[in-house]
Amino acid sequence: MKLNIAVLPGDGIGPEVTAQAVKVLKAIAMEFGHVFTFNKALVGASAIDKTGNPLPEETISICEKADAILFGAIGSAKYDMDPDAKIRPEQGLLGLRKSLDLFANIRPVIAYEDLLNMSSLKIKQIRDTNILIYRELNGGLYFGEKKLTNDNASDICEYSRFEIERIAHLAFKAAQSRKGKLTLVDKANALASSRLWRKVVKELATQYPNVKLNFMYIDNAARELIINPRQFDVILTENMFGDILSEEASVIVGSIGLLGSASINDKHAMFEPIHGANDEFKNKGVANPIASILSAAMLLDHFGLDIEAALVRKAVDKSLKLHITTPDLNMKYDNISTTKVGDFIEDFINNPEETNLNFKNIHLGQSTII
Repeated sequence: MKLNIAVLPGDGIGPEVTAQAVKVLKAIAMEFGHVFTFNKALVGASAIDKTGNPLPEETISICEKADAILFGAIGSAKYDMDPDAKIRPEQGLLGLRKSLDLFANIRPVIAYEDLLNMSSLKIKQIRDTNILIYRELNGGLYFGEKKLTNDNASDICEYSRFEIERIAHLAFKAAQSRKGKLTLVDKANALASSRLWRKVVKELATQYPNVKLNFMYIDNAARELIINPRQFDVILTENMFGDILSEEASVIVGSIGLLGSASINDKHAMFEPIHGANDEFKNKGVANPIASILSAAMLLDHFGLDIEAALVRKAVDKSLKLHITTPDLNMKYDNISTTKVGDFIEDFINNPEETNLNFKNIHLGQSTII
């Protein structure tokens, strides 16, 4: 298969983790005879510094022509500390989602057996957790009209039936192929927009009789996600609630550096880790690339390359089992760098039957499985 992939490393640790995802995709292409072409583009603070625009027209053009987009991270402490800044890095990501109409964000949350003890939650609560969060990405507070004065501020949360229906159909279909359970998370007791969500989703449920539909308020869902995450299968929710819940879910898996995501529509697809740019860890070699690598696996899934995606996930599983992980997981070795994690996963793809790592070689800067 030939794929033209736009690569937007972004800011902070984005370039470091994205480089490992590209490395893994190149290994897959070589192993399976695919042709993947990678075209880099600017976005976020790095784009502002060079062009004055967090989303240059050239970047939009590269993304529109691409089969898929591999995104790193976005943000900068320089702008976070300036509440009066008119141009912000995050406008690049929001603008890209809007310009390409990437309305559906899909975030898997899986509790890895080898990392259960890394979570701050009790093992018996989180074992076998496997959740798929469908977050609407182009509506709600983040895109509503905003007003700010010295004394007053407002953000409008607005949704249309069309916006709700198109992502709800995707969530229902996903639930059909899983455990047949869909939970809509809203705040229908207080918000008019949530009441529309509940009304529309209830109507659509009649088209999916084999899916059990449940409703949960966001405050209760946040609590239940910690107390009993295994009760959830597919979660459907609006933009801000989905943002919050998926960040919270990182506690279950032990690190936000393990959660990848896909943002899609019928024409375009973007794949990115859910974590931020984390300026304080930039260029220190400690950023966890697994979320970015798992996002690359979702890219392969998107194009029906199921065997290839499964091999990437098998490589990730092996890296966790052998403690080839970055310091955020506080595992057996504390000097495994971002690059070394990527090297190990690359080598596993090339040598999947050989599973014993020569740690001496790793420490010498090599990555050899013997």
